[in-house]
Amino acid sequence: MPVLVPDYTWTQTQSTVHIHLPLKGAKPGRVHVTSTDEYLKVHFQPFLLEVFLFQPVDDDRSTARIGNGVANITLYKKTNNQWEQLMINTTDKEVMKQIRMKALMKNQEKLTAESKTKTQKRQEERKYTLQSMMKLEDEERDSIRKIKDTERKKTTAELEEWQTKQKGEEDARVQRKEKERSHGGKNKPGNGSNPLTERPSSVYSMCLGFGSNNPFFCLDRRSVSEVKKPEQKHLPAPRAAGNIQVKFTPRVFPTALRESRVAEEEEWLRKQAEARRSVNAEVEELKDLKDEERNPDWLKEKGDRCFLTGDYLGAVNAYNLAIRLNRKIPALYSNRAACHLKLKNLHKAIEDCSQALSLLTPPVQSNAASRVRVHVRRGTAFCHLQLYTEGLLDYQAALNIDPENQALQADAQRIRNVIQGLEPETQQNTTKGCESPNH
Repeated sequence: MPVLVPDYTWTQTQSTVHIHLPLKGAKPGRVHVTSTDEYLKVHFQPFLLEVFLFQPVDDDRSTARIGNGVANITLYKKTNNQWEQLMINTTDKEVMKQIRMKALMKNQEKLTAESKTKTQKRQEERKYTLQSMMKLEDEERDSIRKIKDTERKKTTAELEEWQTKQKGEEDARVQRKEKERSHGGKNKPGNGSNPLTERPSSVYSMCLGFGSNNPFFCLDRRSVSEVKKPEQKHLPAPRAAGNIQVKFTPRVFPTALRESRVAEEEEWLRKQAEARRSVNAEVEELKDLKDEERNPDWLKEKGDRCFLTGDYLGAVNAYNLAIRLNRKIPALYSNRAACHLKLKNLHKAIEDCSQALSLLTPPVQSNAASRVRVHVRRGTAFCHLQLYTEGLLDYQAALNIDPENQALQADAQRIRNVIQGLEPETQQNTTKGCESPNH
């Protein structure tokens, strides 16, 4: 129940009304002012000032200044005159309720109109910004196009000039050769040659006449031999083409078909495909994230990077969100278990390893390495809790999958020694072989 404030003062002029209200230690951010043309309310919990104004005021021009422990409210009168009192003379609760409801509805309409105005202004600003950006891009494209056109014209002009120059040089060279040929065909006097028996210089020139002894029946055999075309060698025809049909055995896993378990492998592939498709996109935390950040694979890579840099809490957070998106990817639980081991959250590490093993079914060659890592991590957590028997069982399960792993053999033997009392239960002996493998 609010407490009404009686200790306020008010003054007036011909055009304004001034109300001075002590705030009784309330912070300015906790003071709420509601005003209309006929109603004024100032609320600062648990105090309340409610004024049913004597005459209407101009609410758009009215102001309220809050500071230094007081609220100074200035109301501008719609009619310039002196008021007899600040509030109306009525004690009828129904009348005051109607005025209050009318004022609240009007204030709500005002807030709604202001919100619409702000939204419209924001949209206009965005539209103006978009148009400005498009205009700048158009101007930039026009500028680039003009530069390209200028360079293209320049290059075309240079090319045409070069072609004209080359053509002129070629014409001059042809004319020079024609001139040399015409000068070379003339006989020079005093060189001892008989003009009647001299062979013509042209390759295909032949003198008119009949008979082999006719001096005019002559042919430049040397020149003809120079222009003879080489004989073409007869090559055998190419062999006819053919197709050899090859059909390979369809295999996804690296094992041979005679050694594989086709049904289990197909079930594993089907489960992996279903796990990739079952993404929960309705997580509340994802609404403010980018599209790429809603990808479980992207989150897993982020967690892996955090793990490698030593940020184990950040890696756990990334894996948590990825698991919320997709609860059927065993690598997420396995990697989160490794983080829990680093943070000494051993029970959580055991739970994540158990969940990962339940997803790594059926056991096939494709998920053998993952199962080895999960067994080692769960065995490590058991060893930290001094549950060496359970830890040895997990290490033995890992050895059954990878029996040639010498590091696993050494760690399993060390745990047996601890169980048999051959080695003391020190932190070094119990955890040296139980550390998490490569992430």
